[in-house]
Amino acid sequence: MAKVISQETFDDVVKENIVEFEMSVEEAKDETIKQFQAQGVNLTNIIVDLKVNSSTGRPVILEAIDELKLIEEVTESNRKEFLEKIHVISEECSKTLPHRVLASKHGAQDASLAILKRILASEKRDQEVLLKILDHLGILSEKQPDIFTHESLQLVIRVLITETNEGIIRECLKWLQRVTIMHEMNRQMIMDEDTIIHLKPLLGSRTPIVIRELCSLLRNLVLDDDIRVEFGKAHEHARIIAESCLTDLTKMLHDFKGERDVISDLLLTIATLTVRNEYCLIVEDVGGLKFTLNAMGEHSDSLKIVREGLKLIKALAGNDTVKVKIIQQGAAPMITTLLSTHRSNESLVRHALAAIAMLTLRVKDNSLAFFDAGAAEVIVECMKIHETSKLVQRSGAHSIRNMVSRCKDQCGSFVSIGVEDVLNSALKAHPSIAYDLKSALRDLGVTVHLNEEWTGTAEKAIAK
Repeated sequence: MAKVISQETFDDVVKENIVEFEMSVEEAKDETIKQFQAQGVNLTNIIVDLKVNSSTGRPVILEAIDELKLIEEVTESNRKEFLEKIHVISEECSKTLPHRVLASKHGAQDASLAILKRILASEKRDQEVLLKILDHLGILSEKQPDIFTHESLQLVIRVLITETNEGIIRECLKWLQRVTIMHEMNRQMIMDEDTIIHLKPLLGSRTPIVIRELCSLLRNLVLDDDIRVEFGKAHEHARIIAESCLTDLTKMLHDFKGERDVISDLLLTIATLTVRNEYCLIVEDVGGLKFTLNAMGEHSDSLKIVREGLKLIKALAGNDTVKVKIIQQGAAPMITTLLSTHRSNESLVRHALAAIAMLTLRVKDNSLAFFDAGAAEVIVECMKIHETSKLVQRSGAHSIRNMVSRCKDQCGSFVSIGVEDVLNSALKAHPSIAYDLKSALRDLGVTVHLNEEWTGTAEKAIAK
């Protein structure tokens, strides 16, 4: 069994080699690694590339943290020293997660929060210092959201309430983004504290980067990515945010119609929040559908806008009334053309096929509109191009099934362009989606082997 040592033991030996044997930093590290490896020590849990002070032999990050703890208040006399220490810690923490874990273990988070609290309590705040400490706390929280506490959230809310500096607001939003990824408890804590009330005023900002950071945070709050939690509250969070912000977010599309990145972020955020039937009507009523179709046409060369627009159209099609309006406004030929134009892009193809599948579900007239636009040929062509993509094959099968299920006279159109061979090839390549592929083959009326799910007899069933 391999031996293990602590980070402190490794660092002490490096220090000894530097101080006692007057080695250079690199020589000391190399010698320490060789020494422990010769003893059969497993160093996989050790950060071997810590930046070390060549005079003292100690890791510079630990020295900076110890000195940071001694700073009770940032004044003109120690301002430069504080900024230097924060820079050293942040620079080291930006390297890897183990660096950040080490920093937190030695009190970097607590020391930083204490200083932030004093800054916020002072009558005159140093904006640069406040910006640096927020940036540092965000870096420290990257991929270790467990260190975010209720006290941290209260400080964030205080900043949101009292600050108007957009750089500071942006760092607050980035900090919240990092602590909401893969951490359901943080998301619930943020929502339970009614943080949305303090975020909503930011929708009035006309600064693109602030809107984009806000959109990213809102999407993070409705994630369901924490495997440690059996049941999350993603849908409930989406409901709360949608009822507070969905109308404003949709109206903002018109305010940033010239900003491609902002448009794509807004479209994706609106699609993410449109989780209920009535929300589809809200977006359509305030012009979201019309804007989306116009944006996709005007920016047809932008993969991001087209892709996010397709996601929103799919979400809006969850409402039967809006689904009909989407086609009435010319979506079928537009989506077909965009799908054909960008058929080499797997991600866009997948979302386009998913949108077609939703738009043609149980609506014959919508299916006919896509047939008239020549969608059948494009769908089959895309499935041939992306034959290795299980997601494309599944979305393609859904599109085919929904288009022909109420338009049986159109089955021949698909069969004549070789859809049967495409679906059968996908069956061999992707057996995990056999049900979806066989459903398409079944509704096309071609030969398909369907599994008999129950093979018992009536007598046995009665006996049971």
